[in-house]
Amino acid sequence: MGNNENLNSEYDIEILNLTKNYKIKGNKKEFRALDNINLKVEKGEIFGLLGPNGAGKTTMVSILTTLIQPTSGTAKILGRDILKNKRFVKENIGLMLGGDMIYYRLSGYKNLRFFSKIYNIKDYNKKIYDLSDKLNLTEWLHQYVENYSAGMKVKLALARVLLIDPKILFLDEPMLGLDPKIAKSIVDILMKFNKTIFLTSHQMNIVESLCNRIAFLREGKIKKVDTKENFKNFFLKGTKIQIQVSNNRKNDLVKTLSSLE
Repeated sequence: MGNNENLNSEYDIEILNLTKNYKIKGNKKEFRALDNINLKVEKGEIFGLLGPNGAGKTTMVSILTTLIQPTSGTAKILGRDILKNKRFVKENIGLMLGGDMIYYRLSGYKNLRFFSKIYNIKDYNKKIYDLSDKLNLTEWLHQYVENYSAGMKVKLALARVLLIDPKILFLDEPMLGLDPKIAKSIVDILMKFNKTIFLTSHQMNIVESLCNRIAFLREGKIKKVDTKENFKNFFLKGTKIQIQVSNNRKNDLVKTLSSLE
């Protein structure tokens, strides 16, 4: 299994000239979903892939987690090539896709017990209750999932992913459709697990609140990779703010703005 590979790499994820083309029915021309992507994610880093819908985020996650093959290029997970070590990759990662599958007609506990048996997890009962406690799920654990709020369903999906104690978490649009306050509470919980996390989203506020560094993906190409602080400045650069005030408050506004640096 890749004996010559560097298993002590400082990077948990290395993406190397990754390209993915899709054939279009009735068209000789192929659609390029990812175009020569190069990225590195350090151990313990929370990395955000930001981009609009259709940018190629899910395609990238699908390749990194060995669900689909790249057209060219490759990637390394924990120092091992994903094309040569699929089993190793699957044993060491957790994947949560947007709208992740959970069984609504079962309780949260029965969902987690079902997946524990699939993963052949010993002492799963203790693990389920430990995770439920960390994710603030315990009170609802024996209720039917169909009665869960959207935020509770996301927490349950995260618990399923965390059952195998993966070294790397891949989270594809995990907070999609959630109320900002609920999303923030889940972000705060995620921070406590000390995992390497590769998160995709089209929401700047989500990646900004969780990630150390952010890559901006558009039309299959990486446009920018930087810290979240520099990203904020990048997006705010040249932003114009229009303020309307009544005539009798204009002088007050001028004084206030003049006092700002």
